Amino acid sequence: MAIYEKKESWDEKSIDQLAAYYRSMLDIVGEDPTREGLARTPERAAKALAVLTSGMGVDAAEILKSAMFTEPSDEMVLVRDIEVYSLCEHHLLPFFGKAHVAYIPNGKIVGLSKIPRIVDAFSRRLQVQERLTEQVRNCMQETLGAKGVAVVIEARHLCMQMRGVEKQNSITTTSAFTGLFLTDPKTRKEFMQLAIGSGHGRS
Repeated sequence: MAIYEKKESWDEKSIDQLAAYYRSMLDIVGEDPTREGLARTPERAAKALAVLTSGMGVDAAEILKSAMFTEPSDEMVLVRDIEVYSLCEHHLLPFFGKAHVAYIPNGKIVGLSKIPRIVDAFSRRLQVQERLTEQVRNCMQETLGAKGVAVVIEARHLCMQMRGVEKQNSITTTSAFTGLFLTDPKTRKEFMQLAIGSGHGRS
């Protein structure tokens, strides 16, 4: 039986440079970067940061273009509860939550798995939630030429929960719309009910 092994590739020079910074940071905060528990922490942290910013070089539009199909459907397509993990660019602390992305086709549809992939492409960067929401919307609209795109992101920010105001139960919601989601109240209401309304009471 084959054993699953996840393989990740790194730019070793970049990892070494980042690890050196983390080693220096540990020393600055009063830790001993040579002690057993921290000996490999700089390298681990460097690789973690590389993963969390791996969307920097990704062309999200190409992800969509790789699975676009001609289809006369003009009904709303919604992918709900897409997990979002990103880093706040102001404090380098995580924010995380769910994205709800919908579009109304205009002769073209896209493979459903590509929608979470473009969310990842934009979230795996130093971000603010407002820009992330708009980037997903714009990529969907410009690439698919849809009749409308709707994006809502609900997220918790550790920069608010672990420091600053320390409000552990606060959730930030951002939204961005185009086309029919802006001009047709019924379409927008349907999206909000399907994406947000159905989530009330979920843990």
